Amino acid sequence: MATTFTYTAKDVSGKTISGTLKAPSESEAVLELRKKNLVPVSVKSGGGGSLFARSLGGKRDKTAGWRKAKPKAALQEIVLFTRQLATMLSAGIPMLEALEILAEQAETPGFKRGLMGVVDEVRSGGDLSVACSRYPKCFSDIYVSMIKAGEVSGQIDTILERLAEYVEAAQHLKQEIKSAMTYPVVSLILVIGIAGFLMIGIVPQFKPVFESLDVELPGLTVAVMDTAFFLKAYWYLMIAGGIAASFGIVAWKKTEKGAYAWDAMMLRVPVFGPLFKKVALARFARTFATLVKSGVPILASLEIVSETAGNRVLTAVIDKARYNVQQGDTLSEQLAQSPIFPPMVTKMISIGERSGSLETLLEKIASFYDEQVSAEVKSLTSLIEPIMIAIMGFLVGGIVLAVFLPIFKLQAALSK
Repeated sequence: MATTFTYTAKDVSGKTISGTLKAPSESEAVLELRKKNLVPVSVKSGGGGSLFARSLGGKRDKTAGWRKAKPKAALQEIVLFTRQLATMLSAGIPMLEALEILAEQAETPGFKRGLMGVVDEVRSGGDLSVACSRYPKCFSDIYVSMIKAGEVSGQIDTILERLAEYVEAAQHLKQEIKSAMTYPVVSLILVIGIAGFLMIGIVPQFKPVFESLDVELPGLTVAVMDTAFFLKAYWYLMIAGGIAASFGIVAWKKTEKGAYAWDAMMLRVPVFGPLFKKVALARFARTFATLVKSGVPILASLEIVSETAGNRVLTAVIDKARYNVQQGDTLSEQLAQSPIFPPMVTKMISIGERSGSLETLLEKIASFYDEQVSAEVKSLTSLIEPIMIAIMGFLVGGIVLAVFLPIFKLQAALSK
């Protein structure tokens, strides 16, 4: 039986159009609009609110009891589970039976508990999307939203395949960032460790030698010796201060202003700032493309993308854009007002809005920035190595030079 839906959409010129149409389901209404080269902004049933608006666009209640659920899973486990579930459903295995099999073979205890909870709820008649939403440490907002889209459209196996591809891409991006950050962090720790060992364990032992030389010590030697004795005397205060500063930064980052300021600083930090920006744009484009391609209206998609952006500055831009799109503006115009979004991105989104192929162009943007991130990681790795060698040479060489300068000075005096 057909239902009457009220919709708001953008035509090829970017103009906002409102109207009604009849369709068997909300997803069918979304597909019908796409066939007319319209980009759905919101679709609501005549009887009330939109299924997407209520179930996909709404934020999870962060105070709900199930938020404290312990079960959690790694990205690789989610990818494997999603692909296996899609294969089983495509093969005609009932949803409940497929979930029971996958729960039984889950390897990690945390994920197993989560899947058993999902099985219990589905067995009692609940929707898979609702069951997954009970375990946010296993299934993200976008995961739950796309499952709901699949349930509404009846294409759950297809949606699961897309989900698996999305999670795999997200995992690859995460690995790229981890590989980019691991080398400099480890190198910096080694440099600090070596310099600390020399300053605390070696340099102070030269004091009796310098006193016996009976020569005026060079300024560099005096500075290094004073620093070494200070570190040796107050090393515990330095460590305590470092720990206190770390806790202070963590506490500051948990505040709204602190988190926003930190994310803004990350986008501007030398060397790594451009990389973080490209990562944020890649995540934005891929998440947005996956949701729109799955039939989720733009407003609901933007709300989910905002929650999963991973950067508060980007979140603020998306939230503002979503509000203005709801008022009738185009998304590309709103994003163009932010320096975070390059002209290429906003132009492609504008073309997608006008042509009705927004998800295709968003996927191209995501692929482009994925390649950019990979290239940036390789470039940074090759750049960081000589930088860290130079820093180590400067610190260690400076300490060694400070130790030997008085000896050189004494030798020059004796040769006269």
